[in-house]
Amino acid sequence: MAFKTLEWKKGKLVLLDQTRLPLKEVYVECLTYQEVAQAIKNMVVRGAPAIGVAAAFGMLLGARESNARTPATFRREMDKVSQTLLATRPTAVNLLWAVERMKRVAEENMGKGMLVVGKKLQEEALRLLEEDVQTNRELGRQGQILIPDGCSILTHCNAGALATAGYGTALGVIRAAFEAGKRIHVFIDETRPFLQGSRLTAWELMKDGIPCTLIADNMAGALMAQGKIQLTIVGADRIVANGDVANKIGTYSLARLCHVHRIPFYVAAPTSTIDLSIKRGEAIPIEQRSPAELTSFNGRRITPEGMRVLNPAFDVTPHRYVTAIITEKGIIQKFFRTGLKKICFPPSYFSPSREEGWEGRRRR
Repeated sequence: MAFKTLEWKKGKLVLLDQTRLPLKEVYVECLTYQEVAQAIKNMVVRGAPAIGVAAAFGMLLGARESNARTPATFRREMDKVSQTLLATRPTAVNLLWAVERMKRVAEENMGKGMLVVGKKLQEEALRLLEEDVQTNRELGRQGQILIPDGCSILTHCNAGALATAGYGTALGVIRAAFEAGKRIHVFIDETRPFLQGSRLTAWELMKDGIPCTLIADNMAGALMAQGKIQLTIVGADRIVANGDVANKIGTYSLARLCHVHRIPFYVAAPTSTIDLSIKRGEAIPIEQRSPAELTSFNGRRITPEGMRVLNPAFDVTPHRYVTAIITEKGIIQKFFRTGLKKICFPPSYFSPSREEGWEGRRRR
C-alpha cells in the first residue's frame, strides 16, 4: 500500500487521520494511552481490526507510563488502561480481543520485572500488527474464488486497508480478485452519516486503480433490480455464534435487498471478529454516536434546532441473509454455528465424543 493506517515509530503510535481524508493526508502521533483512546473514539482510526491493533499499542503506552512497584499495583493500573480503551467503541469485539491478549502477555511476564514486561508487550503489539496484515492477505486469497470474472460488486462502509493494519477484509477480497487479473467493477455506497464509503473506500480504490463508481445509499435496490450488481461484500465488527453479523448501519438493508434479488451477500472478517460468547445478534452491544453527525455537516447545522436524533453506528444482519462468511481459515457457506466453532477451536477440540455431544444438544 502507498500509505500506512498505523505505525509504531520511536515509541509513538502514528495514525493516519481518517477524519481528514480524502482532502488531506495527515498523521497523528499518540504518546499516551489516553490519546490512543481518544483517537479510537473520534474515529481518527476506525475499522474493527485497526482499532484492535491500535488498542494493543495503547496498552503498551499505558504500561510504559506505569511507576508501579508491585505486580498488584501494575495490574490495577493496567485494568484502568484497558477499561479506558474498551469504553471507546463497544461493538467491535477485536478491541476486547487485542486488549485481553496484551493483558495476558503482561501477566505471563509479571515476575520478570517491568523492563521485560515492556519489551514483551512491544513485541506482542508489533506481532499483532504484522499478523493482521498477513491474515487479511490470506482472507483475500481465500475469498477471491467467490468473485466471478467480469462481475460488479457492491461494498458498504470501508473494510479496506484503512480499517485494518493493511490490505483489508472486504476490500482485501476485492484487491485479491483484481490482482488475480479478474475484470471487476466496484459500486461504493456513501455510507451515511460518516461517509466512510465516499470518503475512504473511494480514496483507497482510486489509489489502487480498481474501477469503481460512487452511488447514494438509496440507489442500491434500483441497481440490483437492473442487474447492475452481481454480489455484495462487507466487513464486520462482530460475528456471533449463530452467524448473525454486526456491521455498519445500513448493512441489514443491503442484505435484505440481496435476498430479494437473489444476489450473494458475503461477509469478510478475520477470526478475531468472531465472538462465540454471544449466541444471537440481538445481544450485541450497539454503539450510539453523537447526534451532531446527523444534524450538522462540516460544522454547519442542517436540521431544525432541537431536532431529536437516533444515530446507532451499527445494525445486525441475521445469518439467514448471509450467503457466506469469509475468514483467513476458510469460507463458511452454511451451518454457521458448527463452522464458526470449528475455525475458532483447534481440531483436537472436536473429538467424536465432543461432536456427537454438541450435535445431540443442538437436536434436542
